[in-house]
Amino acid sequence: MNVVLIVEDEMLEREFLTMVVRDELHPEDMLLSCESGVEAVKLAKQYRPNIIFMDLMISEMDGLNAIQEIRKFLPNSCITILTAYSDFSFAQKAISLQVFEYLLKPIKPNHLKEIFGKMLKSVSNGHVLVEEKPEVVSMNSKDDRHYFIEESIKYIEENYREKLTLEMVASKVFVNPKYFSHVFKKEMGIAFTDYIIQLRIQYACRLLETTNYQAYRISYECGFADPSYFNRVFCAKMNMTPQTYRKYAHVLNENDSTCKISVEC
Repeated sequence: MNVVLIVEDEMLEREFLTMVVRDELHPEDMLLSCESGVEAVKLAKQYRPNIIFMDLMISEMDGLNAIQEIRKFLPNSCITILTAYSDFSFAQKAISLQVFEYLLKPIKPNHLKEIFGKMLKSVSNGHVLVEEKPEVVSMNSKDDRHYFIEESIKYIEENYREKLTLEMVASKVFVNPKYFSHVFKKEMGIAFTDYIIQLRIQYACRLLETTNYQAYRISYECGFADPSYFNRVFCAKMNMTPQTYRKYAHVLNENDSTCKISVEC
């Protein structure tokens, strides 16, 4: 029988971990979860888990101190750290506490299943394999960042015309919103909000070129709740009003048509 403890203070991430881990457990296994370091130590003393997933930045007692306490009475428990922080000093401390893996969020479900499978195999063999490879942290982090950026862009492009917040997108890829915001800007070279506005303005330009919709309707079609705000943003991005853009686009189209007729003649 395996007893698994998940320590994570973000509800969505805790649910994600629980969902992935539960699929790999047998009916007789026990799955526990909590939000704080103090609660983690308490549950560990009571239920003596042989597998633990531990976040670092949790309330009351941080993850590393919680592991240090747990190691006093569960020296052979198989522990993997999942965190959004890549500080190498954390990784060094984790290695000294004999953690099984140190993984940076976000982590792909398949990769998490793979790690959990290795943890199960390790405890079933009666020992814990401590992987003293800090370079693996950065490699996994790069792969996982690429994955969650791709997934978030796909979701944004499908939903940018609806009400869409950073928290909503971050939850879809199981990432802490602050971490998501930081990585998104670093990887994309533009802040999340500016990226959404850019997509909406591009779509507004297409509608101004191809439809006779009034500006207020275009603002709603593009995801702007306030037509006045849409006008201000459009002017700021395009250096002209939506009406001026439409006239300008129509003139260009007429000139293109005239050129094509002249060439054909």
